[in-house]
Amino acid sequence: MMLTQKESTLLRDLKGQEQICTQKYTRYADMCCDPQLKTLFTTLAGHERKHYDTLTQMETGTVPSMQGGATPLPVEFTASACAAEQKAQDEYLCKDALAMEKFVSGDYNTGVFEFRDKAMRDALNHIQTEEQQHGKALYDYMAANNMYCA
Repeated sequence: MMLTQKESTLLRDLKGQEQICTQKYTRYADMCCDPQLKTLFTTLAGHERKHYDTLTQMETGTVPSMQGGATPLPVEFTASACAAEQKAQDEYLCKDALAMEKFVSGDYNTGVFEFRDKAMRDALNHIQTEEQQHGKALYDYMAANNMYCA
């Protein structure tokens, strides 16, 4: 299938976002103190890599199969045993990561409305749903560690 110029541009932009997400999560996994957070960041980096690969397929006009889903995210977190200074660093990383997920999810929302092909829209919607799940996992970690003020 031939993509419009706008669709091609949106995919290129989304790939750039996924590349940044992958890089950030990989770096953040190395920088954080809490092993639970390290696992979460490492898992999220893997998800973002898969998103990048999916978008690369879409650039060729191929609608990827979205069967199987992503690696499950941790669902329960306990309070970190890290020292206060290290916990403050972990909090900063989480807040930055959550802001990034909110931004990227919004970009996918735009893409869902801009693509002509239903299967392409469905693939973008699938990724957007995963980005929202990433944000929820980050929120859950932050809530378990009193890092998120409602």
